[in-house]
Amino acid sequence: MADITMLILADHARFREQFAQLDLLQAQPEVDGAALERVWRPLADQLDVHAYIEEKIFYPQLLQRGADNPEGETLDAIGDHNDIRDAVRAADAAEVGSAEWWEAVGSARRANDEHMGEEEREGLSDFRRHAPIGLREALGRQYREFVAEHPTTEGVPIVDRDPEGYVAGVQNAARRTRRTDYSLGIGSLKGK
Repeated sequence: MADITMLILADHARFREQFAQLDLLQAQPEVDGAALERVWRPLADQLDVHAYIEEKIFYPQLLQRGADNPEGETLDAIGDHNDIRDAVRAADAAEVGSAEWWEAVGSARRANDEHMGEEEREGLSDFRRHAPIGLREALGRQYREFVAEHPTTEGVPIVDRDPEGYVAGVQNAARRTRRTDYSLGIGSLKGK
């Protein structure tokens, strides 16, 4: 089964494991910068790709299908994604293993931990309870395909978004494209 909520949870578990690997490397008597980079670079890319694809397919659907507080959940998530992206950029600008790098990685971790906890309690739970399984599985297939095609951020626009502007844009687009054919209206993300 490719339920998008379960795929997002699996990503969250992977992020926690990768941050724990950085802890283990930091605890070694001599920290190997190349080993840190081998863990950090894929993690940083995955954090960025994860945020992008959530914003592309998950949060627009949560805004339409969620019932608890989808607008508030989405505003908070987009703000969290911005914090994570900013911390990743700060780490990328610092020398791997330096105090500045560790501070930026710690900021990314704190922002990501906060985001994952809120998303798991609120947005994902809300979506599981209110979106039909067929939609969750269709979104899951798109999510899985996109992530498989983008193991790095190459070709993926990594930009901060204004949370209010994002929500307004999604809501305006949904109003303009109200479907009358009762399809899911969630075409392929191939090439996007």
